[in-house]
Parts: sequence; structure tokens; C-alpha cells
Amino acid sequence: MSIGNRLKVVICGKSGLVGSKLEDFFKSNHNDIIGLKVRHDTDIEDIAKELEKCDILINLSGTTILARWSSEYKKNLYTSRIDTTKKLIDAISLCKDKPKLLLSASAVGIYDSVHSHDDKSQNYADDFLSHLCRDWEEEAKKAENFKVRSVQMRFGVIYAKEGGAMDKILPPFKMGVGGKLGSGKQIVSWIHIDDLVRAIEFIVKNPEITGSVNFTSPNPLSNENQTKILGKILNRPTFFSVPVFVLKLIFGEGSVVMLDSKEVYPTKLLEHGFVFNYEKFEDAIKDIVGK
Repeated sequence: MSIGNRLKVVICGKSGLVGSKLEDFFKSNHNDIIGLKVRHDTDIEDIAKELEKCDILINLSGTTILARWSSEYKKNLYTSRIDTTKKLIDAISLCKDKPKLLLSASAVGIYDSVHSHDDKSQNYADDFLSHLCRDWEEEAKKAENFKVRSVQMRFGVIYAKEGGAMDKILPPFKMGVGGKLGSGKQIVSWIHIDDLVRAIEFIVKNPEITGSVNFTSPNPLSNENQTKILGKILNRPTFFSVPVFVLKLIFGEGSVVMLDSKEVYPTKLLEHGFVFNYEKFEDAIKDIVGK
């Protein structure tokens, strides 16, 4: 599949940070982009009509993870991902001319906090986020039953000028009250949005890449080191810290997203020859804040 040829690209979750960047990228290469909204009352037949003769289906559906996880919110986190993906697979089964590639989002939250992980790692955490990611990926893999290439994109923390993690991090640093989260010892696996988009382009062009793929820089680092780099580049103090109990008070169980260690490496991308533009966190942040 060549980006140079006119492709039909369907994006489920087009309004988010990743979806909007991918829309811009594919449009700039003169492809046809369709934004697909899948709700609980959306007919599978209607979805199937949109997916007919689709070259690339990108599934980014899901309520934001970075929030307080009440029982109701956890239910929304689950249904907005798993139920939507189930509907997409059911719709694929109805298509006469099925999508050639399904790129479905997942997250490094699938992994435990003890080991380091490549794409083949099965050292999964035993918590809500990991089970959510596993169920999400299992649904996406069912596309293979219909001879559709399926790739599960395990995103690390995404950094971008337009939002993502920087929306949460920059304001306190600009006010001079930025600092590490909890102990700061937790390892953060991250990726610059430009490398994320380029990695998707790379996967489209390399049909031998299938299954789970880690979308992370080759250089994870501790939250403490992240904090020092941010302070240095922004020329702001970093001696403040946010205690664990405060994060748990604000985010409840959702605080695991900020406090759990995830040491993840993009082995599959590197082995296939992908080159990151932003391997180091310092270079990524300099680009994002314009330094």
C-alpha cells in the first residue's frame, strides 16, 4: 500500500489529538478521509457502508483516560473502546470489499510496572487499565478472521504542541510550581506526535508489520528526569512535587496513569528500520515549546 496512491482512510475518533493530526497528514497526501462516529445506536449496516473499499481503518475511539475513575466513568472507558471496536469488526464482516488494514489504538498501560517490555512482552499488569487494553486488542485482532491486517498501536504518553500531556504539564511549570509526581522514580515511556504519525505511515508502507506495536521513543526516562529537563528548558524551578495522596484524591484509581512505571521499547519498529526524529525527551520538548 502506498501513501502516494489515493487511499480511502476511515478514522473513528477523528476529533482527538491523534485523529486530527492523522487527518491533516493523509489529506496533505491527497487521500480521501472519512470521519466515522460509532454510537450505541449506530446500525452496523451503516458502518459497513462507510467501510466498503476502505484502504485504512484507524480506530482511536474512547473516552479520555486522564480523569477521575468513578464506577460510571470506568464503565464509559470500557464501552467506548470495546463496544465500538466490536461494532467495527461486525461491520467488517458485512463488507464485500473489506478494509485492507485496521490500525487500532491501545496503550502501554497494558504492561506491568516491574519489567521492561518489548512488543512481545506478556508481562501484563493485573489492573483495570491492563484488562481494558487486553480486551480492546482482542476485539481488534478479530479483523484477522476476515483477512484484514490488524495492528494494535500501544501508545506511550503523547507529547505535542497541540495538546496531549503538555496541556496538563505546562501550566504549573509556567507558574513556577512544576515538579515531580509522587516519588518521581516511575519510568515514563513517551512519544512525540510527529514520530507517532510517521510510525503509522511506516506501518502502512510495510505490510509485514502486524500485531502489537509499541509507539514509544527508544529512550524512556524517569518522571524526575523529565521534570528536570522541563525545568531547564522552560527556565522554571522544579523543587515542588505533587504527593501521591493528592493525585489519588484528584484522580482516584485513575492516578495509576501518572504513578505507575512503564519501561517500554519500540523494538518492532526499530527492527524494521524505523528512525525516530525525536529519540530524546529534551529534543522533543525543545521542539514543542519552540526553544
